[in-house]
Amino acid sequence: MEQPKRGFDTITLVLIPVAIAINVAVGQLALAVKVPLYLDSIGTVLVGVLAGPWAGAVTGFLANLLWTITGWYTPAIAFAGVAAVIGALAGVFGRAGWASIWWKALLAGLLTGLTAAILSAPIATYVFGGVMGSGTDAIVALARSVGLDSLGANIAQGTFSDPIDKAIAYLVVWAILRALPARFLGRFSNLKPS
Repeated sequence: MEQPKRGFDTITLVLIPVAIAINVAVGQLALAVKVPLYLDSIGTVLVGVLAGPWAGAVTGFLANLLWTITGWYTPAIAFAGVAAVIGALAGVFGRAGWASIWWKALLAGLLTGLTAAILSAPIATYVFGGVMGSGTDAIVALARSVGLDSLGANIAQGTFSDPIDKAIAYLVVWAILRALPARFLGRFSNLKPS
């Protein structure tokens, strides 16, 4: 990866708060409806793909911090590091051109989701006792009912939910990229065209 710049350019600084708002709004909707997905990484993936790993990492971290500070979902802060990793990976996949081709975007989402699952399961288990107050709790309960311990149940839930969740995020970003004008996309040096 390149060395981080001393500062982000203006368009990135404008995009980050918009992405954070997308993360929190869609994530809050997923919590309210109790779907077994998070849907809180779309903005993070978008910034990572467009502006690079550092901008993606900052976006993911700040989104979780804001989500906690507002009181809308206080456990989010515990996963801020995971959100930063998701953003950094999006930057790497964007630079490699994976976000510009639908099947590579899907694969990037699956790989990012598996990474997030591995990183998140111990946090969910040891910090929150495996219960997060979201739609994923039903999957954890099902895994516990077949005999898995709390960590195993959270790993099972994560390896089911996270790849689907991140694949959706990457496919949404892929669709956004296809809809944006080439002139706008050209302002971002991280995004490798297909």
